[in-house]
Amino acid sequence: MALKAVKEVKRKEYYIFSPFLRIFHWIMVGSILILFVTGLLITKPMNVSTTEPFFTITSMDLVRDIHFVTAFIFTASLILRIYGFIINKGDRLFPRVWEGHFYEETVDVALHYMLIRPHHASFLRNPLARMSYAALYAMVAIEILTGFAMYFMTNPSGTGGILFGWVNLVLGGEMMTHYVHHYVAWFIILFAIGHMYMVVRAEFMEGESEVSSMFSGKKILAHTPKDANELD
Repeated sequence: MALKAVKEVKRKEYYIFSPFLRIFHWIMVGSILILFVTGLLITKPMNVSTTEPFFTITSMDLVRDIHFVTAFIFTASLILRIYGFIINKGDRLFPRVWEGHFYEETVDVALHYMLIRPHHASFLRNPLARMSYAALYAMVAIEILTGFAMYFMTNPSGTGGILFGWVNLVLGGEMMTHYVHHYVAWFIILFAIGHMYMVVRAEFMEGESEVSSMFSGKKILAHTPKDANELD
């Protein structure tokens, strides 16, 4: 019986994600889950007791407090993320929309994830991921602005009301601000579902260290990524 030769695959290690980005990433994961669940409860409270005002663990006051505290923690962690963005090149892999090949590569990656194409070119952060993260940060900014605009409505003449009151004016009132806040939250959850599919697929089917890189900060690739020069 003939023995098959084993081909050795050499991989190169790229340090790409700083501690600032990794810490923010995991704070963001936990915060989004907590904010989404508590936000749903705030929008449509559960009928937990007919003996109010007796305190229960699902009291709306407690739910609101958890939602608000988590929102402040999440916003504070965003400051840390911005600092990492400034000092570490791996934290700022922008979607390179000004380059013509960016769009072709985005379609190529999308077709691969839809199981239409067997593979795509190697990237540190592929163009589809770059676009999706840019969209995520835009949605996060909307959630922060609309969330604080509603939160500081209780004291519109205070510092918070002055800083965020314009959001209600631009959107046409607090109710519209609430709608925007609510529906953008659903879009973020849809993003999270798609994100989980793509990173798990890349980690276990393609060996691209997508999941493990958010713990180690390193990606280990068999091929030289097309965007490796951005870390120079």
